[in-house]
Amino acid sequence: MSDSPSSNLAELTVSELSAALKRTIETAYDRVRVRGELGRVTIARSGHMYADIKDDKAVLNTIMWKGQVGRLNFRPEEGLEVIATGRMSTYPGRSNYQLIADSLQPAGAGALMALLEERKKKLAAEGLFDQRHKKPLPFLPSIVGVVTSPTGAVIRDILHRIQDRFPVRVILWPALVQGDTAAPQIERAIRGFNAMKGKDRPDVLIVGRGGGSIEDLWPFNEEAVVRAAFESEIPLISAVGHETDTTLIDYVSDARAPTPTGAAEIAVPVRSELHLQVDELDQRTKRALTRQTRRAGERLTATRLPRPERLLETKRQRLDTAAERLPRAAQTLLERRKARLEAASAKLISPKQVVREKTALLANATARLGAGLKQAVSRKQVSFSRIASRLRPEPLQADTKRAREDLKRTAIRARPALDRIMERKASALQAEAKLLETLSYQATLKRGYAIVRTDEGHLLRGVGGVGTGTPLTVTLGDGDLAVTTTGSTPPKPKKKKPAKPKPVPKSDDSQGQLL
Repeated sequence: MSDSPSSNLAELTVSELSAALKRTIETAYDRVRVRGELGRVTIARSGHMYADIKDDKAVLNTIMWKGQVGRLNFRPEEGLEVIATGRMSTYPGRSNYQLIADSLQPAGAGALMALLEERKKKLAAEGLFDQRHKKPLPFLPSIVGVVTSPTGAVIRDILHRIQDRFPVRVILWPALVQGDTAAPQIERAIRGFNAMKGKDRPDVLIVGRGGGSIEDLWPFNEEAVVRAAFESEIPLISAVGHETDTTLIDYVSDARAPTPTGAAEIAVPVRSELHLQVDELDQRTKRALTRQTRRAGERLTATRLPRPERLLETKRQRLDTAAERLPRAAQTLLERRKARLEAASAKLISPKQVVREKTALLANATARLGAGLKQAVSRKQVSFSRIASRLRPEPLQADTKRAREDLKRTAIRARPALDRIMERKASALQAEAKLLETLSYQATLKRGYAIVRTDEGHLLRGVGGVGTGTPLTVTLGDGDLAVTTTGSTPPKPKKKKPAKPKPVPKSDDSQGQLL
């Protein structure tokens, strides 16, 4: 049997053929740059990224290891056009060829703008761009913090402008403003300024850089930088690029300046203008104070206040008049009180007289009641007689008999009722008599008191004005006694401790030293 034409080929195992293909591809395509649209994008738990880069005719499996993924300045998403740089290799386990990328960039301004617009919508939906989050800038900061490159023209422009307007202390936090590592440095600078304590903490921050392309300004569109600016407790001014350039940090900052020089002008006022304003306010204050003083003087002059002596003349006159009228008024009031007391004393009557008057009233009432009862009986009899004269004898006698019986019963019932009324009236009269006897002045006199009157009948309330030989009438519990005074003893002043009573010398007069 003859061999086939292919019998001269060497036999290879699958592993040997796969290894040969791997070496050939890696040697021929050790460095390639591929442009396409991202399809499936998966980031494993290990941090490695697995994606597809495709166009309308083919698909290229792409792998990026964890170290390179961490350095990406954007988030790879499906549908984004990118440029991947790396080396070609194979995966023998699946007979696939693949690109192992070490860098990945958005492909051109169109893709970057699409990514920027998508990120802008996301942050706006979270409310980071709302005006209610904006903080007011301090009118005159004492320290200004600047985040920018220490070697660029931005820091020099800011320092020069602040020196011209209002020299204050400026603290620079160096940070790259372009490249893959710029965004983390800018974020750390903003958060570092906010973490400062004490007198070195800035009152306002300026984050800025000069103009450039969208790729150059891309660090200020990074989400980490935008969130750091939003969370800054220190008011922040963004000054990125020229006036026509716009980045996401401009939307979240508390104020936006068209240029770094403009940021310095926003941060501090002009000292010379402040001097002019202070001088103008000082002059206005002086003029206002002069006008106020002049008007107050005019009002004071127009008032024409009199001398203090004239203000007191009327008050003194009223005081003198009142002083003259006071004794007379007091004497008049005393006389009126005395007259009322005497009139009340004259109206007082003894309990016996009250009892006699009440008894007489009761007797009169009883007599009137009996007379009224007799008159009623008489009227009944007359009525019965008239009725009897008008009726026939037999019914009249019966009616008359019944009427007489009713009259007798009425008389029988009236007598006990009259007796009960008399008893109640007598009991009430006795109670009033007892109360009157208890409250009358005669009961007080029986306890040892006396009423002293002058010959004219006036009550004597004190020893003042009573001389020797004055005739008086003393009313005691059982009658009146006429006496004549032999002298008066003035009242003794009260002492804190009661003194021992001294013996009073006996006198022929039974009234003692009082009369």
